[in-house]
Amino acid sequence: MDLITTTADLAAACSRLAKHPVITVDTEFLRETTYYPLLCVVQMASPEEAVVIDTLAEGLDLKPFFELMGNEAVLKVFHAARQDIEIIWHQANIIPHPVFDTQVAAMVLGYGDSIAYDALVEKVTGHRPDKTHRFTDWSRRPLTKEQMHYAVSDVTHLRDVFAALDADLKKRRRSEWVSIEMEILTSPKTYDFHPERAWERLKTRVRKPKDLAVLMEVAAWREQEAQSRDVPRGRVLRDEAITDIATHAPNTLEKLAHLRSVPKGFEKSKWGADIVAAVERGLARDFSTLPKLEKPRNNSNGAATVELLKVLLRMTAERHAVASKVIATVDDLEEIAADDDADVPALRGWRRELFGEAALKLKRGELALAIEKGRVIGVQRA
Repeated sequence: MDLITTTADLAAACSRLAKHPVITVDTEFLRETTYYPLLCVVQMASPEEAVVIDTLAEGLDLKPFFELMGNEAVLKVFHAARQDIEIIWHQANIIPHPVFDTQVAAMVLGYGDSIAYDALVEKVTGHRPDKTHRFTDWSRRPLTKEQMHYAVSDVTHLRDVFAALDADLKKRRRSEWVSIEMEILTSPKTYDFHPERAWERLKTRVRKPKDLAVLMEVAAWREQEAQSRDVPRGRVLRDEAITDIATHAPNTLEKLAHLRSVPKGFEKSKWGADIVAAVERGLARDFSTLPKLEKPRNNSNGAATVELLKVLLRMTAERHAVASKVIATVDDLEEIAADDDADVPALRGWRRELFGEAALKLKRGELALAIEKGRVIGVQRA
C-alpha cells in the first residue's frame, strides 16, 4: 500500500471512498508542544480499501479530505471522535457529519465508561491490536512500514467493530440513543471555544465574586497568549498559579512576585504587567453580572441523597447494561439531589426514562432500595 502524498492521489482516493455509505476514519497528531494539534496522518477505510494520508507532505492540499468529511451521504465512523473532529474544525471550519462514535456506542451497550479502542477491538473481534506505535512521533519522516501497518489496522478493525455495535444497537433498539449523542458531538457549539470561557476549564472552585472576576480575566489572558504563541496553556502559566492569582488578586508587580506559584522573575517580564492588568480588569468588573457561584453543599442529608442516587445509578446501569457515565455524572446527581427540575441530561430523553424518573421517585420516598439475593433492587412504595 502506497502512502498518499499528492493532492491528485488524495482526490482520487476520496472520490472512491465517497461511493460507500460508511467509511472509518482515524487521525494521528501531536499536541505536547503546541496549543493547536499538529495533524500528521489521516487513515480511512471502506469495505474495499484502506488509505493512509501524509498530511505533512509538501504541497498537499487537504481540501478533498475535508469535502469528504462534510459529505452528508457518507457516515464517518470514529472512535473517541471529539479530538479528531476538533482538529478538522480548526483546520477547515468543517464539522464531519454524519458521524458514528464507537466509544459512545460501546458505552450505550454496556462495554464500560470510555472504553479504549484496543480494548473494544479485543472484546468485539477477539483480535488484540498492536500497541507498539501508539505513542510514536508521527511528525517524523519518512513513516516506517510498521507505522503504516499500525495506521491501517486502526481503521480496518474499526470496520468490524462498527458492524457489530450497529447491529447490537438496532437489536436492542438503542440506535436513537447514540444519534442524540452524535447531535451534541457534531454541534459547532461544542468546539466554538472563546477565551472568555477559558475559566470554565479550570477545576478550581472560587468562593467569592471578586475571586471569580479575577479568575475569568486571567484565564482569558492565558488562553489568548497560548493561542497567539501556539503553545500549551501550562507553558504560559500553570492552573495552580491562576487560582493563586484569583485568590490574592495582586494588583502590583511586587505583590505578584510574592506568590510562590508564579515562576521566579515572572513579574519582570512583559507577561507580569499583562497579568496585573488582567487582575485590575477583574476587580473593575460589575460583580452582579458574573455567573452565580455554586454554594458548597455541606448538608449531610443532601450528601446522603447523592450516595443513594449513586447506588440507584449503578443498579440501573447493571440492569440495562449501559455504562453509568453515559447515563449520569456525579455532577448530575448533585444537581438532582438539590433540585427536582435540574437542567441536566439525566432528566431528559432516554436517560430520564431509564434513570431520571426513578431518581426523582427515590427522592420523594416513592421508591426504596433493598437487597434481594445479594443484588440491589428498587421497591415501589405506596
